[in-house]
Amino acid sequence: GSAFDTTTTLALAAERPGGHEQNHAEVDPGAFGTGRRTVRHSPHKFLRKGEGSGGFADSEAKDREDSKESHVKFSLGRAGAFAARPNPPNTEFRRFYERGDLPIQIDHRGVKNALMWKVDIDKLDYHHYLPIFFDGLRETEFPYVFMARQGVYDMLDNAGESKVLPVIPQLIIPIKTALNTRIHEVIVVVLKVLQKLVKTDRDQNGMSLTGQALVPYYRQILPILNIFIRRNENTGDAICYSQQRTENL
Repeated sequence: GSAFDTTTTLALAAERPGGHEQNHAEVDPGAFGTGRRTVRHSPHKFLRKGEGSGGFADSEAKDREDSKESHVKFSLGRAGAFAARPNPPNTEFRRFYERGDLPIQIDHRGVKNALMWKVDIDKLDYHHYLPIFFDGLRETEFPYVFMARQGVYDMLDNAGESKVLPVIPQLIIPIKTALNTRIHEVIVVVLKVLQKLVKTDRDQNGMSLTGQALVPYYRQILPILNIFIRRNENTGDAICYSQQRTENL
């Protein structure tokens, strides 16, 4: 390009799913040991007239101190562990669908929409299509959100013997990316898909082979779930129907 070109390429300016900025706040050394940071006292800082308690009781002296303009209160900000992270619309599912490479279309019906497949699901290459649909689980816009989620359910329901099990390593990155967005709706959908995923392939004794294949990848899936495991909503005497709809974490 030209030497006078000052524009930024899209590859450098694109957001990363689940990305966050580094915390540049000053680190307190007392948080990692028994030592404490001390401040060297200045001889110019001493008690002046009108700054003491003046014979007042502790409560009255505190009120006088709070009313002074020089008194500054510090409050700790929120850590933001539950806050949603960036979720840019750059999924592989969206890219393949807009390019016309996915054999699906929406069937607009009277009550609710349905997903129509242009080919038999049994003839699909699960190594190619299943990771693409899993990458679309973090979509939140219609119609991508409907097609990606319904496509995953259809492929898992119609999966033949030993079709999903060999694809497990390719599904870990899309699952981890969707969880890293920390969006409540996306996390709930991923948990439902994981529950359905472990019921696909079973051995002769009824044991889940897919669940055993997910064990080596727990360190990539569980950290985000560990953040939300103790997040309970205090509704008081109100009624919350999210458990009935299986929409709570």
